[in-house]
Formats: sequence, structure tokens, C-alpha cells
Amino acid sequence: MTKSILTKKILYWYDNNKRSLPWRKELSQVKREYYTLVSEFMLQQTQVATVIPYFNNFIKDIPDIKSLSKIKEHKLLKYWEGLGYYSRVKNLKKTAQILEKNFNRRLPNTIDELKLLPGIGDYTSNAIMAIAFNKPFIPLDGNIERVIKRLLNLKLPKEITKDNLVKSKKILGNSTRASDYAQALMELGALICRPKNPLCYQCPLIKNCKSFKKKDFETIKERKKKIDKFYLLEVYKKNNKFLLIKNTKFNFLKNLQIFPMKQISKPDNLAKALNFKISNMNMNVIIKFSKLKGTISNSSWIDSSKLEDYTLPTFTKKIFNYLKKN
Repeated sequence: MTKSILTKKILYWYDNNKRSLPWRKELSQVKREYYTLVSEFMLQQTQVATVIPYFNNFIKDIPDIKSLSKIKEHKLLKYWEGLGYYSRVKNLKKTAQILEKNFNRRLPNTIDELKLLPGIGDYTSNAIMAIAFNKPFIPLDGNIERVIKRLLNLKLPKEITKDNLVKSKKILGNSTRASDYAQALMELGALICRPKNPLCYQCPLIKNCKSFKKKDFETIKERKKKIDKFYLLEVYKKNNKFLLIKNTKFNFLKNLQIFPMKQISKPDNLAKALNFKISNMNMNVIIKFSKLKGTISNSSWIDSSKLEDYTLPTFTKKIFNYLKKN
């Protein structure tokens, strides 16, 4: 089967099955660029269903590049609260400021220029080129990677590397409807070629899929090395208030409020440690109650009964929940 027929099959399926998403509305080119920028930043490592209410709320109050470039950081973080990976929204604002200053509030329409903007790498630049500018690019998100792996039955370590998947996506061809085609491939992976229990009999590629022919749907991920790290977190309490600090020390949760903590060597008793996954870090946290001696810079007392009044990362909220239960 030729690439063009495969492409037509996917687009036909998409036209009849696509979800109604707020960033897929009929928009002016200026709005399309902005909606694509915001949605792609939000969708990094976050599911569509989670993003939709955040996106609607964000766009309602921050409707364009100008307003995004000027909003105060503490207000901006409030719109992102609960989405996690806060470096995304900080980079989003930095990008808006550059667009406001140097690009007349418009996105550049070349890969090389897009990659110079904060928070925009290979995937996001390809997504913007396809979705916002209708250029023949196919971004490799997890959904599209899974479609390619199953279509070609890629299993071996050398087959599932990012470089080989970039080469392998040529099998998908391209379309003059590049914006729709990129979204169609993402949609196919999300709704049909699901990680578990794929709906093969609803898939337009069933006759072309090597994994279906072999009845072998397991997809192998390129292994990322997990890094084990250990921390001592100190809890200072005064009445109903707890001391938090602005994190200027660690690369994760940068400039957000966390409990005072320091990295330590592996403790003897890990059973008492709380475990968190942040990116590729396996974080083990030992909690210690301490008495405050002197002052701690960049610190403030937080009323635990009014947490909704503060912009706190999920990590800090989880510590508060643990302290409440224990």
C-alpha cells in the first residue's frame, strides 16, 4: 500500500472520529498560533482530559501573547497549579516575552527559530510547525511512537531508539492537510492504538499493521536510567503554621515553595522514607521534625488550614497531606 492511501485512511478516520477539543476550534491564524503554543506546553507529559479545564481557564483570562508576557509570575503559577512540571509555564512566559519583544507577538515559522525559544525542543517545534502552520512535519509524541512501533512491530533496542523512530515515521508519509494529519496520528494513538487493549478492529491501519498480524501488541520503551536520590526533609511547626522555603537549591521545583530539605547519602532504614517520582528521579524522602534555631533565608510560615490560598507544587501538598494523616 502506498503512503498516500495510508494517509487518506488515517484522515478519513480522523474526520469521522476526532474529539472536540478547545484548541481545535476554527480560529484566526494569530489565535491558532497562540492556542497551539499554550496547549502543546500544557500537554507535555499530561493527558488531554486533565489539560482541557486548565486550558479553558488559562485562555479565558490570558487570551494572547501580550497578556501572557506581562502577567505576574505568582498569578501565572496559580493557573498552572496542579499540572506540575512548573518549569513549563515559566518557559511559556519567557517565550511570550521574546515573541512580544522580537517577533511582533507571532510565532516564528521555522524549526530553527522555534527551537531557540525557551521550552521548545524537537517535539514541540515539530508540533507547532504542523498544527499552527500546516507544514509537513510529524511530531513524535508517545501516541505516534506507539502507532509506528505497532505498525512496523518494532521491538529490538536498536529499533526503538528515538533516532530510529524519527527515520521510521517516513512510513506515515505526509499530507497537504498537515495540521489535521499530525493531530489525526496523535488521536489514533490516544483513542485506538492505546497502550493497553488497543481497539484494532476500529483501526484504519488494521490491514497494514504487523503487530496485528502477529497478535503481539506489547510495545517496548527505550529504557531511561532511573536515578535514586535521598533527602532529609525538616518540618518546622509553629501553632498551625509550617515553615516553607523558596527552592533556589535544587533543579527540580525551581523557585517554588518546598519544605527545607537537603540531599543525603542512602539511609540505613529506607522503610521510613516517602517515595516520589520526579522526571527520571526516584526521590526518597526522610521526614524529621526539628526546632527552629535562628532564621532561614527565603522562608515563610504557611497556614496549613488555608493551603488553597497559596500556590504550592504537588510535591509540597503531598507532604502536607502526609503530615495531616500522621
